[in-house]
Amino acid sequence: MAYFERMRDVVSEPFSPEVIRLRAAAGWQMIAIEWRRELPDAEAPAENQLPEDIPYGLRISSDCRRLEPDPYEHHILMLMEEMLADDFSYTEIVGTLNDKGLRMRNGQPWNRIAVFTMIPRLIEVGPRYSSSEEWAERRRRFDNPQPPAAPERPATPAHSWRSFFARRSRH
Repeated sequence: MAYFERMRDVVSEPFSPEVIRLRAAAGWQMIAIEWRRELPDAEAPAENQLPEDIPYGLRISSDCRRLEPDPYEHHILMLMEEMLADDFSYTEIVGTLNDKGLRMRNGQPWNRIAVFTMIPRLIEVGPRYSSSEEWAERRRRFDNPQPPAAPERPATPAHSWRSFFARRSRH
């Protein structure tokens, strides 16, 4: 899998074709141009509203310049991916997440719709997670499944059955 470094140039002066030439000479490839305009007051978003959500499993880095993996959300995505690979239903996934005390970003318990809406994100990050060392161990479990050990049956004291049948034969 190819890995890419990304960089964002903030343009503070008129656009210069020289910048493009220098970046291309250094091996960079232009992948997007971002435009912005000032919104009229009538179209302005609410004060605490972000223009878009940060993808689940990521957070803003401490230097506020990039997104980095969020360990808590990464753990939840790995659990979801593992349970989906094991053919758990959405209800079972929700139950497991909530039983473990894991919560959605808004602090609410998980529900089936929230798990369902995570599927596109799992598809997006799955290949990256599937190549990590953490997932390699989980994948080994899928490749060599061991049947689960049968739970031990609680021991029934022998005297209880004997006394039961002894009582029945007397009557």
